[in-house]
Formats: sequence, structure tokens, C-alpha cells
Amino acid sequence: MKAHATAYSQRLLRGQSPSYERLQARFAEDGETPDAQPRALHCGWGRLLIGHTWPNPAQLAEELLNEQQGERDIALYVAAPQQVLAHAPQQLFLDPSDTLRLWFSDYRPAQRVFRGFRIRRAQTEGDWEAINQLYLKRRMLPIDPGLLTPRHQGGPVYWLAEDEDSGKVIGSVMGLNHHKAFRDPENGSSLWCLAVDPRCTRPGVGEVLVRHLVEHFMSRGLSYLDLSVLHDNRLAKNLYAKLGFRNLPTFAIKRKNGINQPLFLGPGPQAELNPYARIIVDEAYRRGIEVQVDDADAGLFTLSHGNRRVRCRESLCDLTSSISMTLCQDKSLTHKVLKAAGLKLPAQQLAGSADDNQDFLDEHGRVVVKPLDGEQGQGVAVDLSTLEEVQQAIEHAHAFDSRVLLESFHEGHDLRIVVIGFEVVAAAIRWPAQITGDGQHSIGALIEAQSRRRQAATGGESRIPLDAETQRTLHAAGVDYDTVLPAGQVLAVRKAANLHTGGHLEDVTAILHPTLVDAAQRAARALDIPVVGLDLMVPAADQPEYVFIEANERVGLANHEPQPTAERFVDLLFPHTQVIS
Repeated sequence: MKAHATAYSQRLLRGQSPSYERLQARFAEDGETPDAQPRALHCGWGRLLIGHTWPNPAQLAEELLNEQQGERDIALYVAAPQQVLAHAPQQLFLDPSDTLRLWFSDYRPAQRVFRGFRIRRAQTEGDWEAINQLYLKRRMLPIDPGLLTPRHQGGPVYWLAEDEDSGKVIGSVMGLNHHKAFRDPENGSSLWCLAVDPRCTRPGVGEVLVRHLVEHFMSRGLSYLDLSVLHDNRLAKNLYAKLGFRNLPTFAIKRKNGINQPLFLGPGPQAELNPYARIIVDEAYRRGIEVQVDDADAGLFTLSHGNRRVRCRESLCDLTSSISMTLCQDKSLTHKVLKAAGLKLPAQQLAGSADDNQDFLDEHGRVVVKPLDGEQGQGVAVDLSTLEEVQQAIEHAHAFDSRVLLESFHEGHDLRIVVIGFEVVAAAIRWPAQITGDGQHSIGALIEAQSRRRQAATGGESRIPLDAETQRTLHAAGVDYDTVLPAGQVLAVRKAANLHTGGHLEDVTAILHPTLVDAAQRAARALDIPVVGLDLMVPAADQPEYVFIEANERVGLANHEPQPTAERFVDLLFPHTQVIS
């Protein structure tokens, strides 16, 4: 059998895929089949159907049509996909992914040691919950561990990467032993569902997970590792090419469903939108709402359903009045309106002469400088304690608005609360950009690497600027761009916790204190704005103390997944399309 199997793989690598009949005949030589029964292995999110274990294309197509709601089945190693698609051309499609293979004889161990995390199997209920939280961040289907095919029956094994300092799950990968799964005569294996936390500061997590899987299967006497990667995923393909993977001309088939829709419809006009607009447009499409993209670069689109038409710029829509928008944009007006509503706010005044600025600094000790009308953290400097720092920050803020505010600085965590329809939908602590030392690379190199990861994870929306504010933060910590941090040392490289400058979110919706919920709703009503992001400084999300910082009329809904921000936004605009669960 081994000689036949090796010849088969060589034909695949040359692009000579045999028909179903020839493939089954090959396995039938000597009276053998790869398994006594067609193989469908459940991975917790759907099934893997091993194409060449099915007796004919019709039965494989029929089984794909038995896919359960909310799951995603994949038929892989389909030698003649056109024969399967012919049985259900309106319901099945050819997956636009490339299959890659690493022969273990070509594998070379890593020359660099990555530190700060460990790899172990997923075993406990807490492990599955952590992996699912990771999957939701990466917009992947969650796992139901109760559905997994047991390992002794050929089912998959999940591994996770765990940060050694925090104990958090920062990556995960699934592996399948083909010998156990379907008595693969070539003793192969495959990799699925590689995911790394988009806010992970540890370098090399994805590479180490792949290498761990390779070396695990090598130790089991297997011969190769296959994986599937979307044809245009350049970053992933670069990693796999580095490890020695080669293209394998075989195919996978999936069923047309809402989960797979972007794969078989191709990029629509929403593909050019930024993530904050696209999350809304995708939700509208799911409900059958017509979408017209007016200006993709500006995030402008129009939603229509029946005789109702609403224009949007990301989460800013026709329902927000110009007065409400002005009250949010002008931070001094925001301050006045919220103060009149009895809410707690920092002291505030417009920047003036050096003497005026010094008097404000003397009164409060530590201050914040920000442009009066600004967004995305541009021009904001936090925790200034000398007049020289304040004057420099004012000059920088003038690039974004001729009017600059001084505010008293308040210790605590930066909390963002999203209010839609005057109800709290999501809340998250925003953490400033940070890096983790590895004992080898300079702070500047680590910032650039972390910035690239943040850009890739957010569609280019988040990056760490190498500007005066970053340098001031480094100098305050007694370091510079050339400093090499000890391995494992975590350093915040910005003071302000803004996502556009490399920060990240920690969802705290479930533990938000009722006082904070009430304050956010009162603020939204005082501003009379239907969709708003409110920023507060708090000692903790589950405590009642707070100080309001500002209000954002165009809140980034995509930042708060898995909370249903886009769903509640579309509910507000088109309540008659609301899905009742």
C-alpha cells in the first residue's frame, strides 16, 4: 500500500488528481479501503468529511447537505470536485483556499527560542471557554466540546498557548492524526483553526503552535502535515513558506450558508469599508437590508428596507442630530451638559498663557492636554506634571485644533461604555499599548513588531505611532527606543488607552456596576444621542466611582465583539427586522 500511496501524493503534487473511481480502485487493490466506513469527524464547530473515503460523489454531496444549522462542514481531499458540485450546484461551492503540505523529511527545527508562554492540551471546561473567547475575537466559530469525535475514535486534539505570567490563553491550534482518523496509508496529519489573540504581545506564538504540532506528529511516526489557508492570506502564507510548506493541488468543498457567504459570493462593495462600517453592513446583509456603499474610504453607506432609508458613516447615522453631534465633538460643551445632568467630571479649562497653564497645573498637580475637537486619541497627552511638558503637549495638540483643553488627571482605568437606544450594550476597559521584553530586541523593534500585529488584526485601524508622546512615555519609564528589556518585562509605551494608537480592550460588560450603567444612560439622554461611546475613568468596572472624560458620537462597534453592538445598532435603525430569539 505504501508504494501506491506515495505515488498518489506525487501525482497530487504534479497536479494529476485521479477521479473518484480511480481513487477508490487504488485503495481497493489488495482488498483494502482506507476505512470500512465513510469518515465524518466532528471538530466541535462542524465536521471534516474525508473525501476519498466516500464511495461516490453523490453520497458525499448528500452528506454535505446534512450540515447542521450553525455549524460548518468541510469535505477535504476531494479528488474530483466537479463531480460532487454537479449533484448540488446551488447549495455547494468550491472553497477558495489553498492546501499546503509539509513533508516531515523537509522539516528543520527552529533556530530561535521563543519564551514567555507554554503549549499544552485543552482539557478543562475553562480551557474550552478560553479558546472560544479567542475564536470570537478572530470571528471564528466556537467549539462545542460535547460534539467532538473522541480521540480514540480518530477525533481531533486541541492545543493551546498559555502566557506564563498571566495564565491567559493567547493562541490555539487543532490537529488531526490521519492514521487514527481514517487509517491513512500515508500516515499523514493536518492542522486546523490556528488562532492567536490579536492583542498578544508575545512574539512567535503562531509559529510555535505550528512547530509543536509538527513535532508532536513526527514523534508519532507520521509523515506529513497538511493545512488549508485562504488564497489571499499573505501573512499566514509567509509563515508557512518559512517552515517549508508546499502547495498541494487538492480541493475542499463546503455548503453555501451565512457563515461561508463571503467565500462563495466573493468581495462585495462592503469589502472596501473599514471594520467599523463593515460590521454594520454585514449585519444588514444578514437581515436582507439593501446596502449602498456611498464612499468606502469615508465609511459612508446607505441602508434601505421597505420605505425606510438611513444614511450612515460607520455608527453615526441620520438619527443623530447635528446638535447632539456638536455636543460630543466640542469637549467643553460635553463637560457643561454632563455637569448640568449631575454627573461627575474632571476640572477643565482652555489652555491659555503660560501663567494660566501653570496655575491650573499647580492646582491639580497632574493634567491631561487634548484638542477641543479631536478623535482617535490624536493630540492627547496624559499625566503631565511639569509646565514644559504641558506647553509641548499644547503645541502638539494645536495641529489638530486651534483650541486646546486642560483637564485634571485622574488615576484609574479607562472605561468605554457603548449606549445604543439609551441602553448599555457593551463595556470594556481600554488598556494602553504595551510590549513584552524578550532580552534580545530593542524597545523600538518590539514596538514596530507589535504595531504590525495590531495593524494586521484590525485591518490597519490600530498602530503604535513612534511620536513624541511614545518617546515621552518611554523617557518617563527611564528607557528609550534602543533599550533592550529583560525577557518577560511588560512595558506600557503609551499613556492614553486608545485603540487607534495600539491599545486593546478587555470586555467587562457582565460585571459593570449598576451605578456606571445608570450614569452612562443618563449621559446619553442628557446629550440626546441614540448611539454613543462614553469614556470614563474608574478604579474598577465593578465599583461605583467614576469620572466622565468624553463622549464619542461615532463609536467603533467592531471593537466590542462578541457583544452584539452591530445587532443592536441595526435593531435601532430597522426595528421591524429584529430577530427574536
